[in-house]
Amino acid sequence: MADLCPLCENIGDLFYEHEKKGTYFRCKTCFGIFIDAALWPSDEEEKARYEEHNNDVENKGYQNFVAPISSAILNEFSRDDKGLDFGAGTGPVISKILDDHGYDIVQYDPYFHNYPNLLKRTYDYIACCEVIEHFHHPKKEFHLLNKLLNKKGKLYIMTDLYDEDTTFHNWYYMNDITHVFIYHEKTIHWIKDAYDFSEVTIDERLIIFNN
Repeated sequence: MADLCPLCENIGDLFYEHEKKGTYFRCKTCFGIFIDAALWPSDEEEKARYEEHNNDVENKGYQNFVAPISSAILNEFSRDDKGLDFGAGTGPVISKILDDHGYDIVQYDPYFHNYPNLLKRTYDYIACCEVIEHFHHPKKEFHLLNKLLNKKGKLYIMTDLYDEDTTFHNWYYMNDITHVFIYHEKTIHWIKDAYDFSEVTIDERLIIFNN
């Protein structure tokens, strides 16, 4: 049993069968783990799931959660630089923190901040927090993110990576119906090479691609 990887379009082997969520495949080339496309949530189901999050941008716990990204941007960029909060969701807390510091950042989200004109510009930094695991078409989305980034720009990502010590069947990250593509450290390095990023660093959940 096999399927094509939506990131690198190579063959994936059967990885895991979930009683309710269905079949997972693992790519032989980029090591990504992806769910059978027939089992993707509908737009309505996906939007409803995100609305359950009810993230309060004033909540200190939520602000601390995104601090690896917001702190890195505050340290590495200035108020003169242009930023994009990609997949900002219902509570764009990274934008809130940076805005409070006088930074110039805009929000894009296909459900909650759907402003396609923002995807016609380029940016010095892009924040992408808890987003890439939701990509139905990661090949297309990473091409877009790379295109949106200025020369010497940085793409900041937060996600949980799978490794061989992860007990997949009861891993909380797998149990979210909107998490359709899971990344391995090798997947991140494959993306770096495939999209011609000059460098990538991985610091636990924080991943930074340099253009």
